[in-house]
Amino acid sequence: MYLLVGGLSHKTAPVEIRETLEISLMKLDEALNDLLVRPSVKEGVIVSTCNRTEIYTIASEVPAGKEDILQFLSHYHEWDPGELAKYLYFYDNREAINHLFKVTSSLDSMVVGEAQILGQVKEAYAHALDRKATSIILNRLFNHAIAVGKKARSQTSIGESAVSISYAAVELAKQIFEDLTGHTVMILGAGEMGELTVQHLVDNGVSSVLVANRTPKRAEELAKRFKGRAVPFDHLVDYVAEADIVISSTAAQEYVINRKDMGRVISKRRGKPIFLIDIAVPRDIDPRVNKLENVFLYDIDDLEGVVKTNVAEREKEARKVHTIIHSEVDEFSAWLHSLDVTPTIAALRKKADEIRAAEVEKIMNKLNGLSEREKNLVRTLAGGIINKLLHQPIVKIKESTRQKDGYVYVESLRQLFDLQEVDGVGLKRKKNQK
Repeated sequence: MYLLVGGLSHKTAPVEIRETLEISLMKLDEALNDLLVRPSVKEGVIVSTCNRTEIYTIASEVPAGKEDILQFLSHYHEWDPGELAKYLYFYDNREAINHLFKVTSSLDSMVVGEAQILGQVKEAYAHALDRKATSIILNRLFNHAIAVGKKARSQTSIGESAVSISYAAVELAKQIFEDLTGHTVMILGAGEMGELTVQHLVDNGVSSVLVANRTPKRAEELAKRFKGRAVPFDHLVDYVAEADIVISSTAAQEYVINRKDMGRVISKRRGKPIFLIDIAVPRDIDPRVNKLENVFLYDIDDLEGVVKTNVAEREKEARKVHTIIHSEVDEFSAWLHSLDVTPTIAALRKKADEIRAAEVEKIMNKLNGLSEREKNLVRTLAGGIINKLLHQPIVKIKESTRQKDGYVYVESLRQLFDLQEVDGVGLKRKKNQK
């Protein structure tokens, strides 16, 4: 019985490789069926997102499990196994537990602290559970992993500070307006970062979007995407006054909005604050407008400064999460090792009792004329010797479950006493299996 994970992520493979190996939700049933027919695979969960595809299994043996995962991925996606292997990583037992806990805590994410991965893991596990692809071990592992992810977010601030330019802009907007509901945002130009910032603002409650672009068709397309309104670029200053938040990302070589223009805008707004986000290089908005009352201007350097500060904060919180994970890995590893220990101890006692009974029977046949009381004394003596002999090994083997490589002691005990097949949790391991 071995816990094994194999896969690839943004750390080992570029996006053009990852996208070819992603398994969509629509194809997950087929993929799980293909995985579970592999000889060594006893349980399975497939976690597939834009940044990772990982296969979690309970395997009969580690080498065979690795090979089955490689063959599954290469066959399912029609890849050459040798080529695919260059991008894959594998973790077993304690390292596999640690990896999954880091995934659900978002320490293994491209953006540390992001919230989406926990929901994606929950969805992947729920799908495998519905398809009866999991049993006791993976059920307990994934429930524990989800709890660890929640604990990391509730007991630390790992996800609270914005660590992207677009999120930093939203964070600053909230400081100015508190509640973004009902506010209007205007986007000048059509840069990717500007669009992403608008999307985040809309996701956070902004209700109206204005779009100004030198190409009217592009303005119309972008406005349609956000259910907004396109306005003429040549007269954009006339419309800026309608916006509470302005995001500028044009390719202009001179200021699109100067101080005089903003003076007119403020007059029209009658003192209502306006938040300007200039993420263009060179800058679109005259920095002197920041001196006007109720005008809040941030450029790309300001936003990057916010991001840098927040990244440092998340790194500090990440150290706290690592401490949580270490403790949780110890707890789950002890439980996992106990699955081996309990049936092994039972098998050891059974074998000792069989030997005791056989030897007592043998000596009874040679000692004629013993009374029933004397026979019971012989049986008690033999049982006492067995119990005293096994007491210390059993204590030590139970203690080994709290150690990193406790399973080694369990395997050694099986080998030393030549124990036959031992039932685990729905699995069997033969006496010579390593």
